[in-house]
Amino acid sequence: MSTPTTATDAGTGTEAVDLIIRARRAILPAGVGPAEVAVRDGVIVAVAADGEDLAATASADTRIVEVDDTRVLLPGLVDTHVHVNDPGRSEWEGFASATRAAAAGGVTTIVDMPLNSLPPTVDVAALETKRDVAGPKAFVDVGFWGGAIPGNRDDLRPLHDAGVYGFKCFLEDSGVEEFPPLTPAEMTADLAEIASFDGLLIVHAEDHGVMATAPTAHGQKFADFLASRPREAENVAIAHVIEAARETGGRAHILHLSSADALPQIAAAKAEGVRLTVETCPHYLVLTAEEIPDGATTHKCCPPIREESNREALWQGLVDGTIDCIVSDHSPSTAELKLLDSGDFGAAWGGISSLQLGLSLVWTEAARRGIDLAEVVRWMSAAPAAVARVTGKGAIAVGGDADFAVFAPDEEWTVSATELYHRNQITAYDQRVVRGRVTDTLLGGAPVDFTVPHGRLLTAR
Repeated sequence: MSTPTTATDAGTGTEAVDLIIRARRAILPAGVGPAEVAVRDGVIVAVAADGEDLAATASADTRIVEVDDTRVLLPGLVDTHVHVNDPGRSEWEGFASATRAAAAGGVTTIVDMPLNSLPPTVDVAALETKRDVAGPKAFVDVGFWGGAIPGNRDDLRPLHDAGVYGFKCFLEDSGVEEFPPLTPAEMTADLAEIASFDGLLIVHAEDHGVMATAPTAHGQKFADFLASRPREAENVAIAHVIEAARETGGRAHILHLSSADALPQIAAAKAEGVRLTVETCPHYLVLTAEEIPDGATTHKCCPPIREESNREALWQGLVDGTIDCIVSDHSPSTAELKLLDSGDFGAAWGGISSLQLGLSLVWTEAARRGIDLAEVVRWMSAAPAAVARVTGKGAIAVGGDADFAVFAPDEEWTVSATELYHRNQITAYDQRVVRGRVTDTLLGGAPVDFTVPHGRLLTAR
């Protein structure tokens, strides 16, 4: 571990700080070790090695927080794939419930997806509407994606100038009529426009042509649903994205990678210098098709959860760097839309609710594979922040926002859907035993109390 920044190096001088956190174990950019962290006005102003007492910067009003030996101080997690659905479909979730759930899971920054809200975030007026709704309700910091749909190419630069972090598109039906998919040619043209201002296009990569020839999803058998969304649909769509990024020089990001078959072409494109990043999600790293009971529509998502061998290949893709980050793709709905009574995979809404649970889920599986907590935290904090260029987030470092989670990595507990902050307490993980629990979350140096929201709205810059 390299020498951490000291209080003097950070320029704290004699000016008092608001908060000092002392941790026997902290996950820092340089490694894991004891540290003291000083905060002033919501910003980290010093990170000192153990023994380099920051008391000189304290005043009578300085809060001192001690993190005991059973817990680890983490940077606040960054989840760049959250469907909040507010306004317009707030009965599905909403900013108050979503951001409470995020905070309970150690997530201090989310970036909201542009669809499932009404209106969708496909022009500046819709973005302003969403910001107006989110502002008074945010318990964590919130940024926004814009949308790329047929006919709104002229809105992309104004949305970028208004502060969205990039643009989401689909290559297959999105599930809501107000957010139609692009053809590969339209996607390439939009990426060329986005490249002109060095923006980011994020893509739901399932190919419409392949999907049109697949069996139609229907009934209670998960195997039939899985067959309706074959790996080839992802593989072909990802090839389209790679070619568009190669042709335009633009930045492209593959959302919620499910098919491990696509990893070789992704690795080859990256090696070639194509500007491509990739995410996967806890449900693809934790669950397997073999374990999903027929009728369990809580487990329906698109693209689908695949076989155990596929899951293991995704883990390898993370370890070798082909996959960049892990985010939730939290896509909730009401119980009625999940069709829990009929268990019809063809008709039920697709989406896994896991915003509050991601760190515990991923750490449980990672620990079994001998993967360090620091690596898990990097995949869920610094890495998504880097992909989306969310500045000041994802690391305990001088100059960054004072966003932290305190995590008890050895505590085992059982998920109970009825105890989650999600508006609709439905999850594929109900009654699952997991390892590791978030015990405290701080945003801008202040504890999240789940009563008074003090999250900020973020603007890309």
